[in-house]
Amino acid sequence: MKESLTAETITITGHGGDEIEAYLARPGDTETFGGVVVIHHMPGYDTSSKEITRKFAAHGYLAIMPNLHYRDAPGASPDDAAAASRAGGGVPDERLVGDVGGAADFLRGQPGCNGKVGTIGYCSGGRQSFLAACSLPLQAAVDCYGGAVVHVPAQAPASMKPIVGLAEHLSCPLLGLFGADDQFPPPAETAELSAVLDKFGKAHEFHTFAGAGHAFFSPDRPSYRVDAATEGWALVWDFFGRHLAS
Repeated sequence: MKESLTAETITITGHGGDEIEAYLARPGDTETFGGVVVIHHMPGYDTSSKEITRKFAAHGYLAIMPNLHYRDAPGASPDDAAAASRAGGGVPDERLVGDVGGAADFLRGQPGCNGKVGTIGYCSGGRQSFLAACSLPLQAAVDCYGGAVVHVPAQAPASMKPIVGLAEHLSCPLLGLFGADDQFPPPAETAELSAVLDKFGKAHEFHTFAGAGHAFFSPDRPSYRVDAATEGWALVWDFFGRHLAS
């Protein structure tokens, strides 16, 4: 891991040509690198998600996190912007694909980028990472406990639909990291998704951690599980190292 990096807030072109805010972290002392689009959780474009973006830069990746709630409340705090997004029914799938596609294009256009781009997302972002990988040309994708892929719970926004039907279009290898105690998605649902991916011959590897529930990667939450998170990060570095490295 190289600790040298720079980070800044920038503007990129997202879905429909909209100019949206994004957080960019660039590795230092690295001439050639792969790119990672970090897809934040529903709580929003917050401090913990920016820390994750910097973590990827510290490990030698050019990383960007688009603010998916920017249009809902420009300039608002992450909490207020997330609330505005929820009130509007959440981030539309089509808009998500456009924003992630714009972020990926931005990374590929940067000097030193080797042209290989992956996504990683947490919670709602995990679902959106899978959605992006089924809709865009990517080299790797990571789904961290993304629900509503196979089945959508009753309390979800009416606009949210299952996206397992897109599995045959998965463009890249997929890494799934899940908790055995999670109910969104539960292990039975991730097993169902794995079976669908097997049916279409799509490369994937799923890991389910005993004693871990939803959001086990979040060190600022009671749900944090250090052993699962440590092993999960090791799997991420290995996975991206195999698929995004020069």
